[in-house]
Amino acid sequence: MQNIIIASTSTIHGGSYLDYLIEELKELYKNTSSIVFVPYARPNGISHDNYTDKVRHVFSKIDIDVKGLHEFPNPIEAITEAPGIFTGGGNTFVLVNQLYKNKLIKPIKDSVDKGTPYLGTSAGSNICGLTMNTTNDMPVVYPESFKTLGLVPFNINPHYLDPESNSKHMGETREMRIAEFHTFNTQPVIGIREGSWLKVNNNTIILKGKLNARIFEHGKLPYEIEPKTDLSQLY
Repeated sequence: MQNIIIASTSTIHGGSYLDYLIEELKELYKNTSSIVFVPYARPNGISHDNYTDKVRHVFSKIDIDVKGLHEFPNPIEAITEAPGIFTGGGNTFVLVNQLYKNKLIKPIKDSVDKGTPYLGTSAGSNICGLTMNTTNDMPVVYPESFKTLGLVPFNINPHYLDPESNSKHMGETREMRIAEFHTFNTQPVIGIREGSWLKVNNNTIILKGKLNARIFEHGKLPYEIEPKTDLSQLY
């Protein structure tokens, strides 16, 4: 039984860290008083300790204890026994590289598939898909593989951005980048805008938040879905 939140971002414009998701987190982790945090993505190069402290401060507001995965002598055992898991954002290449180094891809997938509640934000959401190939991040390290957890049967593009009509930017849009991806790959891609998330329970995938998501399927024109739409047909 999967119980997952796949969020585009940890922080919405004008808000503080995770505040827009607090009520969802209370529900997600309602049956546990502690979680294991995966700090490997290291946004802006932050240390694992400082990143974990940031998360610990937020979760203390809902009476949940947080321990960083890096604090355990055996990370595989820590994941296997974790009552809840949260993987934070940052650089997806850095995150996936460390997950492979510590042989954690399968243990995380197995734990979540068995019902361990999981929250992913940004890079931590990107890895919920089949591969990390639709990340927005720079390849600052080279992981063993681009294959990720495969908790859902498509790829994720967090922080999805629409083209701005008055922008002077001459580079590729996000939609063009995903079209490039589909030149070589066939799995669907879900573009999740800031402040939106996917709620996964077993084979039910519901878009939540106030904004539409953009769906890219191989050989089809992109299309929009509204909040509360069930994406289970993509299984």
